[in-house]
Amino acid sequence: MKIPYVPNPPETNTPEDAAIVARIQARRAPRPLIPLDLALLHAPPVADGWNSFLGAIRTKTSLPDDLRELAICRVAVCNKAWFEWAHHAPLAVDGGVSVAALDIVKAEPLPEARPEALLNEKQWAVLKYADEMTRNVQVNDEVFKLVRAHFNDRETVEITATVSAYNCVSRFLVALDVGEKNGTGPGDIAAH
Repeated sequence: MKIPYVPNPPETNTPEDAAIVARIQARRAPRPLIPLDLALLHAPPVADGWNSFLGAIRTKTSLPDDLRELAICRVAVCNKAWFEWAHHAPLAVDGGVSVAALDIVKAEPLPEARPEALLNEKQWAVLKYADEMTRNVQVNDEVFKLVRAHFNDRETVEITATVSAYNCVSRFLVALDVGEKNGTGPGDIAAH
């Protein structure tokens, strides 16, 4: 980490900051605060907004777990955000993504054609879209048509917001080396 983490439990000087810490702790419960929280809490109002926004992305969209976590994992791979990968690859497996499919997510570059035995059409569309958004920002028409063939307006917005949000997360993690994961690679999912 390029700056020190705040103490855990975080020290607060105002009732407002204490309320922010309580909201973040409530979202993480029953787990403890993670290094990302302890970095963000240097700026409590930023940590509060982050907590609210990422809480909505993680828990209030209509996306099934497999699609959300595939998008997040591909962003992590593209940006070499291995702290993000370490947290979300197991969630992808819990959401029904096979370990073999995660090997495709880690591929550089993605295969030209969908590995049909490993990823269904919706999963492939999300993976291609996350890759295109992260690498090029402007999504080519072919990839966007692939997404629109499988997702309605709400789902398209939710996928786009998820990829966008986790690009923000990954850039924060990598810039500050949160979790001390820079340069470590994705590792073996079975080891998590």
